[in-house]
Amino acid sequence: MQEMDRRAIQEVGIPGAVLMENAARGATRIFLDHFDCPQNTRVVIICGRGNNGGDGYVMARYLHQKKLIVTVIVLSSLEKISGDARINLDIITRLGLDIIEVSGPEEWAKCRQVVSECDIIIDGILGTGLNSPVRGFYGQVIEEINASNRSVMAIDIPSGLNADTGQVMGVAIKADLTVTFGFPKFGQVVFPGADLVGRLCRVDIGIPDQVLQEVPAKGHFIEPFDFSEHFKTAKMDIHKGDRGHLLILAGSTGKTGAATLTALGALRAGAGLVTVGIPQSLNSVLEVKLTEAMTVPLPDTPEGSLSLKAEGEIRQLMAGKTAMAIGPGLSTHPETTALVRKMVSDCPLPVVIDADGLNALAEDLPAHLGGQSGVILTPHPGEMGRLAKIPTSEVQRDRIGTAVHFSDNHGCFLVLKGARTLIADPEGNLFVNPTGNPVLSSGGSGDVLTGLIGGFLARKWPLLEAAIAGVYIHGLAAGFLAEEMGHSGILAGELLDVLPVLMDSITHGDWPLDGPPPHEDLYHPL
Repeated sequence: MQEMDRRAIQEVGIPGAVLMENAARGATRIFLDHFDCPQNTRVVIICGRGNNGGDGYVMARYLHQKKLIVTVIVLSSLEKISGDARINLDIITRLGLDIIEVSGPEEWAKCRQVVSECDIIIDGILGTGLNSPVRGFYGQVIEEINASNRSVMAIDIPSGLNADTGQVMGVAIKADLTVTFGFPKFGQVVFPGADLVGRLCRVDIGIPDQVLQEVPAKGHFIEPFDFSEHFKTAKMDIHKGDRGHLLILAGSTGKTGAATLTALGALRAGAGLVTVGIPQSLNSVLEVKLTEAMTVPLPDTPEGSLSLKAEGEIRQLMAGKTAMAIGPGLSTHPETTALVRKMVSDCPLPVVIDADGLNALAEDLPAHLGGQSGVILTPHPGEMGRLAKIPTSEVQRDRIGTAVHFSDNHGCFLVLKGARTLIADPEGNLFVNPTGNPVLSSGGSGDVLTGLIGGFLARKWPLLEAAIAGVYIHGLAAGFLAEEMGHSGILAGELLDVLPVLMDSITHGDWPLDGPPPHEDLYHPL
């Protein structure tokens, strides 16, 4: 957005004041719609020194015209305000709006009563360019706004939130509504930032299409049309062979459930055939659990995990298969780990790798991936830390940077699981998933996801579409069940039962849940 702003102003010649006017006019419209303000509603707009404050001055003018009682608090000496912000500050000064100049804590103390008596606070303190922690006077103001028990709208982004990572830079505003300009920022749609923005709405500020095409986005918010075409059947006379055949390597003693859920997830994804390679001592167990999938008993270790001796049989099994899934419940037995490394190093099939499959590769990932582009890795944050050889806390501090750099460095597709799961591709693109909830924080849900992605791969979907569809629909299923049953006590296997109706809804362009899609507010016209 910074580059788009620059080109629109410097190369196309649209004055920055025009973009500011468009932004604030749209923000005002959404503000009035969201809060349904009657006349004489008391609004305090708290502005910083930059253009974020300038947007606040324009909003003050529009709200004043709507007969709201507006007070503007400027957290700076007025003589330091310049540029487009200065233009709009001068306008509201000439219109006689109530403006309070606050240069430090002493002047702020005099504003507390005004803030305590208002109905709504508008945050225009800091914008999207913040790259250092908020401390001192600004930090104090933000903390007091959060403690005020007043409704808060943030202009463009809650002050103190990092627009790129979603991390809190010391302290940040917790808003009920955030109106962002141009396009959403990563930090607004990943956690913890997603918890601070409240309802997130977007305003088109008038960036020309030519500029949009010159600055292609590397970030994408997943929507059903990104993959829905793949669900449509071109002909009626198809058979199971047309839908592909997935080979799964999964399961060990005590973890046959992981293999079962993966197989059923693949079948729910529409794979025509599914074969599970299972330790031979557990085959009879899995044959009882699985009716629709086939099982193949493979040489195992005394501990009930796949043995290195299974390599030859697995290579024979690959013939005629269209994709593989490796890892759920495999165990970290040394022989099993060695087997996984051999299978992945020269796998001729597109493959999704999860759980113990990831753990097997973590010691020397480059040696086993070898730059293959047909690999999807699906780690949770702990597994991501082991793969990237960094602490889990570091992964969580910058999930976006971790995912993008890892995928680029290793030439693979990466699904970094968690709240707002991220999908990174080797071209540097990042996809943010808007679906999902705490229903997925239970054992086995990741195995269902592995099966879904594997099933789409078996159907010969492109790797990227297989990954984003699996993640999106998996989260959608959690939302569907939460509406019906609540957020606790739902079993991973219950996700499987609702997948067909959800995929059918996506195929026909219907939103299957109560309430709007999570991205609806991001499409406000100019």
